[in-house]
Amino acid sequence: MANGILIVDDASFMRMMIKDILTKNGYEVLGEAENGLQAVEKFKELSPDLVIMDITMPEMNGIEAVKEIKKIDSDATIVMCSAMGQQTMVIEAIQAGAKDFIVKPFQADRVIEAVSKALS
Repeated sequence: MANGILIVDDASFMRMMIKDILTKNGYEVLGEAENGLQAVEKFKELSPDLVIMDITMPEMNGIEAVKEIKKIDSDATIVMCSAMGQQTMVIEAIQAGAKDFIVKPFQADRVIEAVSKALS
């Protein structure tokens, strides 16, 4: 059975890249959001198996969104995306409940590794 994934990133080309990597590897992308507020709404609506969440976004950043999603479902599985040099934010996201992180620019095999590890 395909695992349903929600992709959250304020850059549409990033969402497209991640979606492409995931669908080519047999994952189902249930939806996309471009900021943390939308992510929380989409999470409630779609109940994805996994959320891939960017850290730096307008309206509500990824760390705040992780905290909100964890309030809704403490078992939510979230993998963070960050650009190089955001280590402190990545640590904060992990402390907030994220399972793993992938660094931009994405390496397809690293995305799949993080996703399969988070879902297992």
